[in-house]
Amino acid sequence: MVWPFKPKFRKQIARIEITGAIASATRKRVLEALKTVEEKKFPALLLRIDSPGGTVGDSQEIYSALKRLREKIKIVASFGNISASGGVYIGMGAEHIVANPGTITGSIGVILRGNNLERLLDKIGVSFQVIKSGPYKDILAFDRELTQPEENILQELIDTSYQQFVQTVAEGRSLTVEAVKSFADGRIFTGQQALALGVVDRLGTEEDARRWTAELVGLDPEKTLCYTLEERKPLLSRFIPGSRQFSSGIGAGIDWLEFEMSTSGLPLWLYRP
Repeated sequence: MVWPFKPKFRKQIARIEITGAIASATRKRVLEALKTVEEKKFPALLLRIDSPGGTVGDSQEIYSALKRLREKIKIVASFGNISASGGVYIGMGAEHIVANPGTITGSIGVILRGNNLERLLDKIGVSFQVIKSGPYKDILAFDRELTQPEENILQELIDTSYQQFVQTVAEGRSLTVEAVKSFADGRIFTGQQALALGVVDRLGTEEDARRWTAELVGLDPEKTLCYTLEERKPLLSRFIPGSRQFSSGIGAGIDWLEFEMSTSGLPLWLYRP
């Protein structure tokens, strides 16, 4: 039997929001949401990005999933207050990109930071005895400076990751690699500048992006609603007013500290002022 009415999801736009630093938790949540978008057969997806970027691998997996989904539905990205570095990379998975004129974007590049506590450890009389299978097994150890060969190895790693980033932006925005490299030096720029560079398609709000998304799939922009796919709220926040706001402030600080600790020594597509 053929049901005469369209399922309600085919008359709505799916919406996924990516906020904060991109890491494994973000990847897991977004990939699950994208699977739901495909299963429920939404005609389009509005991707709201408000992120300074994050880890390389997680950004690449989200981008790859968006690229696959884009073969089936329309995807429009809306850049919020900031969509930089890995946020830009993820945005390349959308068919179209809208940014506010004052959005902070760009920061196309790679950064890797380690900590050298050698002088501090000397002062308090702490040293380490290291047994290793090869000369580079403890690369970026915090109790000594990098050697020149180690710097060369890490620079090559960074350069390779950078080339991947540049190539993706060039393909996603139909630009030449040379054109992308002219502004992919780590600098940040506004949404208005991004439009002139070809990084985004239009200037506008998330509402403008929603209306455009609806038009792209033949839906009425005046009536079409967004269905936001988000994590289930903690049980406490569903019953005690204000508890979510209180916990989110503390949680955000803890999450950022955990991110800093877990990504020490990793190449990042992250805007770090």
